[in-house]
Amino acid sequence: MTDESENEEINIQEMTTPELLELMQEDLYDGYADEVVEEVNEALARGMSPYDVLTQGLVAGMEVVGVDFRDGILFVPEVLMAAKAMKAGMEVLRPLLAETGAPTIGKMVIGTVKGDIHDIGKNLVVMMMEGAGFEVFNLGINNSVDDFLGAIAEHQPDILGMSALLTTTMPYMREVINALKAKGIRNDIIVLVGGAPLNEAFAEDIEADAYCRDAAVAVETAKKLIQIKRSKSRA
Repeated sequence: MTDESENEEINIQEMTTPELLELMQEDLYDGYADEVVEEVNEALARGMSPYDVLTQGLVAGMEVVGVDFRDGILFVPEVLMAAKAMKAGMEVLRPLLAETGAPTIGKMVIGTVKGDIHDIGKNLVVMMMEGAGFEVFNLGINNSVDDFLGAIAEHQPDILGMSALLTTTMPYMREVINALKAKGIRNDIIVLVGGAPLNEAFAEDIEADAYCRDAAVAVETAKKLIQIKRSKSRA
């Protein structure tokens, strides 16, 4: 066993940097957390910036995971393994990114609405969003209007994500959006909603910006809407 790990270490050190990044992406895709950490450390030792390791290694790998999840090639267990490997790599990079003030794509506050304690889908969205380069504040389950408003005031996110799995808790999303309107901040924030019983018509009815049927779609939609919002603000 020791010989194998020594051989792997030698191989990694002998690789070119593009080869190392490609291996990092492949190992992330396969959910090999220990190998990803080793490759992240090797890339840093070569003088790569933490931000470049993040974007060219981890984020690039998670993009492939997202596409294959959306297309039905990967399923939730495999995505969770990839996300775990991503998280392991991020634990090395996060303090370094904070020191260098590296940019993020945007900030997101996300939570399951009041009365609902389901969070597997939401947690998958969190992992995929972090993997795409977003800073995510996960409020967990059973969140009231005040919980969402408090988190928005504290973190000033670009995006609010709300999740519900029960048809009985879906209408609470409207209450949160109405509270944003009452505060005069509805137009300042992108609202994404998701969960098994929801659909696009419901999202439109409660005046959310978009319904996201799964975590991969949530990432794509978030990126697209942030880009639109920022191009409008620059115009």
